[in-house]
Amino acid sequence: MTDVASLAKQIKEHFGDKIVADAVHVGELTIEVSAHDCHAVLLALRDTQKFGFAQLIDVCGVDYLAYGKTEWKTDSATDSGFSRGVEGRQVREDSFADNEKPDPNRRFAVVYHLLSLEHNHRLRVKTYTTDEPPIVDSVVDVWPVANWYEREAFDLFGILFRKHPDLRRILTDYGFMGHPFRKDFPLSGHVEVRYDPEQKRVIYQPITIEPRVLVPKVIRDDHRYLIEKEEGKS
Repeated sequence: MTDVASLAKQIKEHFGDKIVADAVHVGELTIEVSAHDCHAVLLALRDTQKFGFAQLIDVCGVDYLAYGKTEWKTDSATDSGFSRGVEGRQVREDSFADNEKPDPNRRFAVVYHLLSLEHNHRLRVKTYTTDEPPIVDSVVDVWPVANWYEREAFDLFGILFRKHPDLRRILTDYGFMGHPFRKDFPLSGHVEVRYDPEQKRVIYQPITIEPRVLVPKVIRDDHRYLIEKEEGKS
């Protein structure tokens, strides 16, 4: 049994039904837990000797709105080139047909990347937020380094972290509107800045540029996963 398979087995035996799902891709283990159990599971992963995930490498947010859907040719683009003059739609939750609406309980996820120096293991833990606004428990009390990571996820995705000691924006400007990494955030933003000669100062005003698709969204299978599929068939 490989180290990754052994780790997956130990985690499932230790946490039982708290593990919603697990998967191994390119030698890396990912587990999914509910937002309700996330803090307790992460704390146990740090303090249980056989796991020993003492180091938090990263915390990031993910927005799965329009995940896997594209407005441009993708798979065939290598042979034929991208199409021209595509009229892109503004990605909004109300812009999908009834049969393709995303699950509101699985739109936003928080992903934790853990490292065990003692056992030389890496682990990815993912949890989906189910509230509006999206919220999960902060893990600053587990790993203090999570402080700025969680502030970044709040700033860019609007994900709230319960009991965070100082949840403020960290990358955007003072008075910034919205969360720029959300899929429904306009590519040109909500406001623009210009110098007003009458007021003799820089002012903000509503955006005057019409939103449109500037960069094609390309979806291609990673060659590593294709290799795994081929090996699974043999």
